[in-house]
Amino acid sequence: MSLVAVALQVFLAVLLMVALVFGWRLERKLKALRDAQDGFAKAVADLDNAAQRAEQGLADLRAATDEASEYLADRIEKAKALAAQLDDRMTRAASAPRIETREPRQELGQRPARDPRDFVASQAPEPAPAPSPAGG
Repeated sequence: MSLVAVALQVFLAVLLMVALVFGWRLERKLKALRDAQDGFAKAVADLDNAAQRAEQGLADLRAATDEASEYLADRIEKAKALAAQLDDRMTRAASAPRIETREPRQELGQRPARDPRDFVASQAPEPAPAPSPAGG
């Protein structure tokens, strides 16, 4: 073999080694890209699940709002009706004739019972005197 053939063989070997190094670096970058793509796909799937949960939550919230709105509308209508009844009764009570009340007649020397306990206390028998200690 001639010197030119050996030099070309060595040059080809060096180029092959450089190609292997570039291939190895490219393979590492592609693997990192695939891992990032898998992570991105997982993040997109998580985002999709979160969006579905948010949509369901909004639907539940909308249903609860509608229910509360109906309930409050019903309560407001009842309150308006009761307010109208109360206003009507107040108007009738204001226009009704006044009835004056008199104090009951008292007998001389008798105090009126103002508290039911006063009546009960006046009807209760007096307690018996405590027995004296024996042998004293």
